Amino acid sequence: MVKAGIIGATGYAGGELVRLLTAHREAEIVWYGSRSYIDKKYADVYRNMFRIVDADCMDDNMEELSEQADVIFTATPQGLCASLVNEDILSKVKIIDLSADFRIKDVSVYEQWYGIRHQSPQFIQEAVYGLCEVNREEVKKARLVANPGCYTTCSILTAYPLAKEGLIDMETLIIDAKSGVSGAGRGAKVPNLYCEVNESIKAYGVASHRHTPEIEEQLGYAAGEKVVLNFTPHLVPMNRGILVTEYAKLKRETDYEEVKAIYDRYYGEETFIRVLEKGVCPETRWVEGSNYVDIGFQIDPRTGRIILMGAIDNLVKGAAGQAVQNMNLMFGLKESEGLEIVPLFP
Repeated sequence: MVKAGIIGATGYAGGELVRLLTAHREAEIVWYGSRSYIDKKYADVYRNMFRIVDADCMDDNMEELSEQADVIFTATPQGLCASLVNEDILSKVKIIDLSADFRIKDVSVYEQWYGIRHQSPQFIQEAVYGLCEVNREEVKKARLVANPGCYTTCSILTAYPLAKEGLIDMETLIIDAKSGVSGAGRGAKVPNLYCEVNESIKAYGVASHRHTPEIEEQLGYAAGEKVVLNFTPHLVPMNRGILVTEYAKLKRETDYEEVKAIYDRYYGEETFIRVLEKGVCPETRWVEGSNYVDIGFQIDPRTGRIILMGAIDNLVKGAAGQAVQNMNLMFGLKESEGLEIVPLFP
């Protein structure tokens, strides 16, 4: 059994990690870390875990945890993992960081967009970007994985094959994204109160959202060129889900069959990526509670553009599910173990 510790177990992503790992046949949770609820019963924080989890919340002592666990998940705000990790810890335990601390390879870009000083830049180059369908072999050998962001997972996977094949003009790429409120975390914030969010939709982080450089960097690797794009997120009044709609100029004429063949070449054998049938657009309700990514596309010959669409559950494939998928790869387990969940409906 893989012994797992979670720092940040009482946030939304941490709670989702608990839900998934509790049902995992080859892992057990040995540490439920939470600064806000130390010594409080975990099931008193999340009542859905009553008579399922009989453990108290602990602190974020990564040194002590590294003596007890095989893998540590850090589902914490930016900066915390980087402030805790060191070579001694990494020599004992693998770490999957759900924050942005090790996602961006250029430390100056990280510090510019996140507004904090990186406290362990010596590990940035070693960290593997944990987008399993793209970096599977690197993840298998990693001791430190940077779990991708939710918007980035959906945005990158939706465009990756066409960027890699050079079919779209990356200078024209525009990404419009919409997320449920859980993407903002569990902390109390006035803009996320029910009366502030319900019956409304709004753009935020316009031209400044922190996931922008992460998307640019990863799609730049795929395209083999520097990528600068517009990414605009929106908050919608639902609990879960991300829908991205991406627009780009085609470099040449193409048709449905060619584009579908490209997606099938990259994703045809992937368990968790479903390329939809012609004319079918992704919907968040069809992936809710699951680790699936649904992708669709439409060519617009009138404008010479292609419209790409992707949908995920932000807490599963966009956070905890992808982290478990990374763990499975790192420990040589079946990649889909603990994640073979049929999406919820209704």
